[in-house]
Amino acid sequence: MVDTLGPRGIIGLMAPAMNTVVQPELELLRPTGVTNQMQRFRLGGDAVSDDLVEEATKLMDSNPDAIALGLTADAAPGGVAKLAARCRDLAETVGVPVFNASEADHAALSAFAALRVAVVTPFNAEIDRIVKANVEEAGFEVVAIRGTAAPSLAAICETPLDDIRAVFRQVAEADCDAILQVGTALPVVAMIEELEAETGRPVVACNAAVYWQTLRALGVTDAIRGYGRLLAEH
Repeated sequence: MVDTLGPRGIIGLMAPAMNTVVQPELELLRPTGVTNQMQRFRLGGDAVSDDLVEEATKLMDSNPDAIALGLTADAAPGGVAKLAARCRDLAETVGVPVFNASEADHAALSAFAALRVAVVTPFNAEIDRIVKANVEEAGFEVVAIRGTAAPSLAAICETPLDDIRAVFRQVAEADCDAILQVGTALPVVAMIEELEAETGRPVVACNAAVYWQTLRALGVTDAIRGYGRLLAEH
C-alpha cells in the first residue's frame, strides 16, 4: 500500500520553531504525488538543537521517505560541518536520509559548475565574514557578500521583499558565476525567476536547494518551473 496523496514520496520537513518561511516556500515547490509533512524544533546547544531527535522521531510517525532540514548553519564558525554531522547521526537514528540546506547549497552550486559566487544573507557584516569563510571552506570563491542585516533571527522572516531585491542587485555587480542565498527564514523562493532574469545569473536559494536535493534523492526528477533554473533544469 502507498500513501494516497503521496504515492511518489513523503518528505518530512523540519525547521526552527520561529521560522515561518520554510513551510510555505517548500509547499510552492511540491510536485504532484509528493506531500510535505512538517515538524519544528528549537535552536540551541552544542548539537544545533537539543530537541531535534525528539521532534524528528515524532515526524517519523508520518512515514516520510526522507527529511529535509530547513536550516543553514553558515553563520557559525564550523557550523556547516557540525550540521552535516548532526544530520548523519539523525539519519542513523530515524532510518531515512536527512538533507540540510547548507550542504544542499553547495551541491546546487556544483550543479551549475559555479566557482565564483556572490552571496546574499540576512545577517550583518560581522556574521557575513563567517558565512564567507564557510562558503570558501566548501571550495568556492566568494567575490561579493551582502546581508539585509535583520536585527534578530525572528525578524528575518519580516524582511521586506524590496530590501531583498536591493541586496541581490548589489552583489550581482560582481563578476560571479552564481548568486547564493543563505538563511532559510529569508523569503526568496517566489522571487528566484525574477532575480535570475534581472541579474542574468543562476540563483541558488537555500530552501529551493534543500528541496531539490531531497526530491532528486527520492528519484523525483520533474522539471519544476517558475522557481528558477535549479529546479527546472537539474
